[in-house]
Amino acid sequence: MMPEAKKRVFVGLVSVSLVILAVLAGAGWYLVQKGSKAAWWLLLILLSAVIGFLIYAGLGILGLLVSLLTGRTLPILSRAQDTVAFALLPVALWVGALLGVDKDRIRASFIEVNNQLVRQKEKRVRPQELLILAPICLQDADCPRKVTNDIRQCRRCGRCPVGGLLELADKYGVNLAVATGGTKARQLIRDLRPQVVIAIACERDLVSGLQDARQITVGAITNQRPQGPCFNTQVDLDKVEEALRASLLDAGD
Repeated sequence: MMPEAKKRVFVGLVSVSLVILAVLAGAGWYLVQKGSKAAWWLLLILLSAVIGFLIYAGLGILGLLVSLLTGRTLPILSRAQDTVAFALLPVALWVGALLGVDKDRIRASFIEVNNQLVRQKEKRVRPQELLILAPICLQDADCPRKVTNDIRQCRRCGRCPVGGLLELADKYGVNLAVATGGTKARQLIRDLRPQVVIAIACERDLVSGLQDARQITVGAITNQRPQGPCFNTQVDLDKVEEALRASLLDAGD
């Protein structure tokens, strides 16, 4: 599936979610008309909050649609679209489940939307402020070297992508770390304090990480799983280098 088509899955489900919320708000208004005076005031307050959220969410979705169609972010809608994308992700997953849409397909769509928003912010940092964060499943399963403790243990034999990532880290002077899971990844981010993270993982782990690290800029790259999940996975090194060049000062275009 092409990236543009992937993005439409998430934006479409978020739009459906907004319609559902609008229908619920309309049902609430109907009940207000039929209830007691006390119930009327209580429901009116709740309904006002819902309507306020719907307006804000509508603006956020509008921003996402403009971003998707034009490749540009409207500054006035930037915060709304970021907030709505994350806030409505669980709802999009729920609606997708009702419609029979695979969760990883929705997560992949969300990742593409996130990456486009990151690119449009055009945030560039110094090499020491960027971290490439890779999962341990990229390392060859038969390799005896513990690259999670020291990435320099890698001998760059070419049997797995870790050596290629290390070459990119050396070429651009950025940090590179391999994590065994979400807890270790969060610890690495706390310790290294990067301004930008290029994260490599499966769709589920990437979405979880994006939600946990909203205070920093995270570009997400989905790994490839020719032998199944969490075993001898691969990554497109060209995509990693493209993300590096887009995120670093004086790295070229």
